[in-house]
Amino acid sequence: MADRFSGPVRAVLFDVGGPLDTEVEFERLIDAGISAALAQEGVHVSDEQYAASAEWAVESFAPSAYQAIIFRLCGSESQVARRTAEAVAAGTERRWRARGGIELRRGVTGVLERLAARGVGLGLATNHPGSILSELHRAGIGRFFDRGPRIAPSGMRKPDSRLFLAECAALGVGPDACIMVGDRVDNDIVPAKLLGMRTVLFRTGRHIGQQPRSWDEVPDAEVRDVDQLERALDRLISG
Repeated sequence: MADRFSGPVRAVLFDVGGPLDTEVEFERLIDAGISAALAQEGVHVSDEQYAASAEWAVESFAPSAYQAIIFRLCGSESQVARRTAEAVAAGTERRWRARGGIELRRGVTGVLERLAARGVGLGLATNHPGSILSELHRAGIGRFFDRGPRIAPSGMRKPDSRLFLAECAALGVGPDACIMVGDRVDNDIVPAKLLGMRTVLFRTGRHIGQQPRSWDEVPDAEVRDVDQLERALDRLISG
C-alpha cells in the first residue's frame, strides 16, 4: 500500500505497449508473422499449439515473449528458432506501416494532461527504440515525454533496473518518488518494486493473466481501464 512510502510522488513512468498503446492489431500482425516464418522453416502449428506456447512464455516470465514462443514451437531447435526470429524481425517496418502507428488507448491523453497540470513529471520506461517518441508525437502525446532519454542506455532492456534509473535521472527524481505503470509483472512491476517505486499493473494484452510469484511482486494497484488507472494514480499521488 502507499503508506509504505515516506516521500511524495513527483513522477510517473509509463510503458508504451499496454498502458498507452493497446497493441491489439500489433499482436495480431506479429502472431501472423511468427506463424508464417515458422511455416517457411517447415514448422506448422495449430492455433491451440500457438496459444499454449504464448501462455507458457508469459507464465515463465520470458523477457521476450516472442522469442520464447518461437523457441517453444521450434522444439527448442536453436538454429531454426534463430532464423525464424530473424525473419520476423525483418518484417517490423512492414507491420508498423500496416497498423498505421501506435494504437492510442482511448482516454489516456486526458490522464496525461491532468497529471502534467498537477506538476507530475512524465517519463517512459520502455523497450521501444528512441524513434518511439516521434510516433507518440504523431499520436498527440509526445509533448508529455520530452524530458527523458527516450532510449535505453547502451541497448539495455527491461527488466534491467538501470533503464528505470536512467529515466528517473532524466526527470530529476529518485525511484522512491516515482510510480511505474506497466502491463507486465516481470518486466515492469518487479524491477520497479526492487528500486522502491510505487507500481500500477495495467492488465491488458498478451500478459493480462500474468501473476506475481510472491508477495514481493504484487503491485500497489491493478487496473483494467483508463478510469481505474486515473483513480489508482490519484490515490498513490495523494498518499
